[in-house]
Amino acid sequence: MRTVGLLTDHYELTMLAAALRDGTAERDCVFEVFARHLPPGRRYGVVAGTGRVLEAVSRFRYDGAALAFLRRQQVVDEQTLDWLAAYRFTGDIDGYAEGDLYFPGSPVLTVRASFGQAVLLETVLLSMLNHDSAVASAAARMVSAAGERPCLEMGSRRTHEESAVAAARAAYLAGFAASSNLEAGRRHGVPTTGTSSHAFTLLHDSEAAAFTGQVAALGEATTLLVDTYDVEAGIRAAVAAAGPELGAIRLDSGDLAVQAGQARALLDELGATRTRIVVTSDLDEYAIAALAVAPIDGYGVGTSVVTGSGAPTAGFVYKLVERDGIPVAKKSAGKPSAGGRKLALRRHDGHGTMTAEVVLAGDRLQVRPGDRRLSIPLLRFGKPVPGVPGLAEARAFHRAMIAALPARGRTLSRGEAAIDTVHEEDQ
Repeated sequence: MRTVGLLTDHYELTMLAAALRDGTAERDCVFEVFARHLPPGRRYGVVAGTGRVLEAVSRFRYDGAALAFLRRQQVVDEQTLDWLAAYRFTGDIDGYAEGDLYFPGSPVLTVRASFGQAVLLETVLLSMLNHDSAVASAAARMVSAAGERPCLEMGSRRTHEESAVAAARAAYLAGFAASSNLEAGRRHGVPTTGTSSHAFTLLHDSEAAAFTGQVAALGEATTLLVDTYDVEAGIRAAVAAAGPELGAIRLDSGDLAVQAGQARALLDELGATRTRIVVTSDLDEYAIAALAVAPIDGYGVGTSVVTGSGAPTAGFVYKLVERDGIPVAKKSAGKPSAGGRKLALRRHDGHGTMTAEVVLAGDRLQVRPGDRRLSIPLLRFGKPVPGVPGLAEARAFHRAMIAALPARGRTLSRGEAAIDTVHEEDQ
């Protein structure tokens, strides 16, 4: 069984050891998670992984095996090992609600605790938020491109087995209808779906025999994969096996727009007018958009969604911005940070459309009509705050946030962020 406390980088423990030795480990600190910029051409990002982060923080421990490993590898001294043995996060965490959107400079997560407690969380927080937010951001673009047609996540075999579970969760949060990943169903309640691959057809002596077997086992509402050999012959065999009430066919190769048109005409000719057409085959948001006029009823997406469709990380960083109430900031060329704990709100016009992201280093953010404060309390004194939205609530919230984007923010064309991030003075 993995030890969450070891899902971290070596230097975080050596920093802790040095801070314990020189007496700075207990200084009250504020760390913030933010992205300096969005992936090139993207108009917005989607916050995802917060639920997984809170679970990881609650389980962040160093058991006997972990401590023995650290001792054996001489990573830290005995004083630090004793400190780690008693580690429990007792600080506060605030953040954007899962499913919300973020923009350059948005303070997506704020951690307040002693330096020792907070610094150890850097890697695990960033690994979860960067991965899940990248997947959700790509998935949201695909859902927008698909319109009312459902998207199905089926990328488990294209990524690490644990990443696959997290990706299924993130894609569902961003509007995908279901996933092929059963562990995501068990662990997170994501609806799961799937029928058969080409191997099942190849197993049988004929395509007709394969379809007959699948229908006998799964019923006429099943989805039959019809392009193992010849698509037209496959469709005819599918309707012959299931009848006109066949649930769906799946196309996985070739010119999908052309094939979908031909398949729709043939299905209608055979009386299967309600049989749906689902397409797969290396789809991304651009391919989905290009298929908008084709008679397609759903999309199965694999590699592109689980890898962030060209942006496999959200680019989040975790920076110390305050110690003992004093703002601190990096001045590094090209990688500066702004000191002080930030507050943030989102401005909207009279129609509820987003107009700006306002970020303030201070504690008196002036709220105007139509403004919405963005951070919510997630942990207090190390304990989950009652009422933090779950996955279902985050999914619904995300839909509302996409609807509030200005029209240019929902396009797939490359461009700047949908709204500007405005840094205001303490008011």
